[in-house]
Amino acid sequence: MITIRNARLDEATLLAEIGVRAWEKAMVRVGETGSMADNARRAFLNFTNSGFLTISVIELNGATAGWAAREDLDEVISDLWIDPAYQGKGLGTALLAEIEAEIVHQGFVKASMQTHARNTETVSFFEKHGYAVHWLTTAYNPKLDRDVQSVGLSKQLVEVAPAVYGQEF
Repeated sequence: MITIRNARLDEATLLAEIGVRAWEKAMVRVGETGSMADNARRAFLNFTNSGFLTISVIELNGATAGWAAREDLDEVISDLWIDPAYQGKGLGTALLAEIEAEIVHQGFVKASMQTHARNTETVSFFEKHGYAVHWLTTAYNPKLDRDVQSVGLSKQLVEVAPAVYGQEF
């Protein structure tokens, strides 16, 4: 049974470790995970401890399997991590649907996210769920202490009526 719930502070370390394992799997294609792993681990621990109120946790049969966050509680999905041991079971899809529903419920009309440009598995996952790539950039990432090439993806969640000019008949 799949359950989605709010994170608790007492599970911050567990959530950070899930994030690190999922991040390491995603970063294998990029290389250099060894040199970035310590910075990534610190960043995950810092975020899961300080931002746990913005995190949604997904469980499968009572076991914590992944989490997602909207760090600024806006339309941006800052994190979506499924433990590699649980990938391929539809948990990412269920968690994404829940996060999108929260975004709409809070009055936003689109969702957006960004990931490493060479993270093809994640880009494909989001494209499969209706997201489109809208930009590519290279910028300094303070959490990883290096320049990172990123892509931004977004999805319209609510149809917005076009503005009407002139008189209506």
